[in-house]
Amino acid sequence: MKAKQLGILILALVVTVSFTLAGCGSKDAAADNNQAKTGKKTVAMVPKVIGSPYFDTAAEGAKKAAAELGLEFLYTGSTAADAAQQVNVIQDLINKKVDVLIVSANDAQSVAPALKKAKAAGIKVMTYDADSTPDSRDLFINQTTAEILGRHIMDNVAKEIGGSGEYAILTASLTASNQNTWIKWMKEQQAAQYPDITLVTIAPSEEDQQKAFAQTQNLVKAYPNLKGIAALSTVAEPGAAQAIEQLGLNGKIKLVGLATPDGMKQYLKSGAAQSATLWDVGKLGYLTIYMAKQLLDGNMPTDGMDVPTVGKITYKADTKEIIMGEPLDFSKDNVDNYNF
Repeated sequence: MKAKQLGILILALVVTVSFTLAGCGSKDAAADNNQAKTGKKTVAMVPKVIGSPYFDTAAEGAKKAAAELGLEFLYTGSTAADAAQQVNVIQDLINKKVDVLIVSANDAQSVAPALKKAKAAGIKVMTYDADSTPDSRDLFINQTTAEILGRHIMDNVAKEIGGSGEYAILTASLTASNQNTWIKWMKEQQAAQYPDITLVTIAPSEEDQQKAFAQTQNLVKAYPNLKGIAALSTVAEPGAAQAIEQLGLNGKIKLVGLATPDGMKQYLKSGAAQSATLWDVGKLGYLTIYMAKQLLDGNMPTDGMDVPTVGKITYKADTKEIIMGEPLDFSKDNVDNYNF
């Protein structure tokens, strides 16, 4: 009798486990079928750092484009502008088998091997804002040309400090490929047009507003004849402006650079900064995702093509680089006209 009862109990357990496993299998299959049913491709965007107003604004434009174009949009990255951490994020996305990987490189050389690995895995690879090595990506979405921007910022420095004197550059990181290229053109413009202006130092802020604040204080102490600062990231200029204002140096040390209008509005109006230069960051994000869809569809851009909400673009086929347009200056006179 006991043996018979034991046999019935074992049979019941086997049936229960079988139904449980079958239920799990059906659930997984349903998820797979649902994913296959949507047919959406996944586009992943990796900024230099999460939490930056600049990159978050670009992500909003990217998200809008993804929704319009029927793409799944994934926005992820590290909370520090660190090349090694960025490589880890890229590796994770390769493992997730995303369809398009888009990166703003903290260090062109450091991320290149990981991007090449993504390409080898069949993933479309793009860069935006800051490029990697050309052989590690399929397309680079550039806000403007490095030469135009670098010369433009140098012109703004010269205009504000009167064509002579000392100035410093406050960059993001010393390895940021885009900013180093801008600085190269700033130096060329300075040498050609402003022989009486001297660059005293280049200080990193690591995409951190508080570090930019501290670096600006250090610059003022270290260079008593400093007349101007060019801050080349969207968190560096607000940090520098905050320091200038706190030190009571509004208008005495001229500040120009790259920043969002919202981030600089109060400082432009107070005189802690004279200008902020950028572009429509939301459009940069939109353009990036629009071009990701082009790659997925097997299409390459053409020079002069008209992109919805963005306008006509420039395309350099030899370098596979898209240029969105000209830089835009914000000042106390026009900053209220913009909201990003």
